[in-house]
Amino acid sequence: MRSSNPVLTGRGFARINPDALDRTGAPTQDANTLESRPSSAPMSIDDVIIKTAGLFAVLVTVGAFAWNAANPALALIGFVGGLILALVNSFSKKVRPGFVIAYSAFQGLALGTISQMYESAYNGIVGQAVVATACAFAGVLLAYKSGKIRVTPKFTRVLMGSLIGYFVFGIATLFIGFPSGGLGTLIAVGGVALASMFIVMDLDQIEKAVAAKVPAEESWRMAFGLMVTLVWLYLEVLRLISILRSND
Repeated sequence: MRSSNPVLTGRGFARINPDALDRTGAPTQDANTLESRPSSAPMSIDDVIIKTAGLFAVLVTVGAFAWNAANPALALIGFVGGLILALVNSFSKKVRPGFVIAYSAFQGLALGTISQMYESAYNGIVGQAVVATACAFAGVLLAYKSGKIRVTPKFTRVLMGSLIGYFVFGIATLFIGFPSGGLGTLIAVGGVALASMFIVMDLDQIEKAVAAKVPAEESWRMAFGLMVTLVWLYLEVLRLISILRSND
């Protein structure tokens, strides 16, 4: 089994024998079909929830400091440091909790500063974005658990193709600016939808990892991947709301 999430691809799942899982991610054979049975307790959903909550606690704490500092330089430091650590965490074969926590801190610097800037321009927008992000996550989680959204090879190909296109578009906007008017709103909605669908793939990989009984330390990698997607979703929601409010 290989992860569809670029953050998770080919790392923590290296121990999993693809034949030990069926298409729904459920075990099809006994425990002996899993390669390299971990000596420690296997990862659980609770492990991922606790780690994710801890990472967001770090992000919010550092973000509050950056909000009060209101220094644009902190956003640059946060983005550069976060990008470097994201790459290290994504491609490292070994789980490094310290680097994952440091990534959260750098993201706090970036998000706290950016959120304060948006709040200064549009009063109340941060609260709206937080609520909207939480609602989007809850909606996607409900749809996934109810089976209304399933991760299939076609679903994965479409999302990965869309991600590449959106990434290229994002680079282009650095030079030509983000479109305004109806086109800008439509693209912003597409960004929110794309980020929301990547949550589905995160949830799918977490569920499969739990079923495959990967080591408990892999919960750090799962929490990191989910956090990356939620931060991306928050930024997309923040931009969408700002566009809608500027059009009023």
